[in-house]
Amino acid sequence: MAMAVALLFLVLASPAVYAVDHVVGGSSGWSVGPSYDDWASGETFNVGDNLIFNYGSTHRVDEVTKSGYDSCSTSNAINTYSGGQTSITLTEAGTKYFTCPVFGHCGQGMKLAITVQAAGGGSPGGSTPSTPSTPSTPNTPSTPGGSTTPSSPSPPSTSTPARPNGASGNGINHLMLGFSLVLVALVGFRG
Repeated sequence: MAMAVALLFLVLASPAVYAVDHVVGGSSGWSVGPSYDDWASGETFNVGDNLIFNYGSTHRVDEVTKSGYDSCSTSNAINTYSGGQTSITLTEAGTKYFTCPVFGHCGQGMKLAITVQAAGGGSPGGSTPSTPSTPSTPNTPSTPGGSTTPSSPSPPSTSTPARPNGASGNGINHLMLGFSLVLVALVGFRG
């Protein structure tokens, strides 16, 4: 019985969130032609997820600033990648910008802007690139004679992050829970 309890604890303590691999551009990969804005709008990017760039020898990937993205300039690239397949782990929330530094490719649409959400939540739906907003000053508490009231927090997001190939985010958890229940039943029949 102690083993069953230990396994049940292990299942319940296992994290419910796991990293998602986002293949940039889907089956088209990282090349001239696809609309990366359209592709990104159907994805939800979270801290811990991976961007997978698949590309031919005539392309590369540069991570750039917003200014570099807007002007298609890679002269001050944050990171440069080559080799045909690049996996980039998204380590922090915020907007990330990528371009192909090969002359003319960025101007032909080979650039990507994504908004990465903090682990476990963020805005519902897909990620539409946008300029990060300046944090607002929090409301001050009410003072005698004043009428300032604190604002209510937004309700938590109920959206489910997009999963590759239609995979369910809870599939592994359900499998582990089912396994645990079977194990508990078997141990119960032994004793």
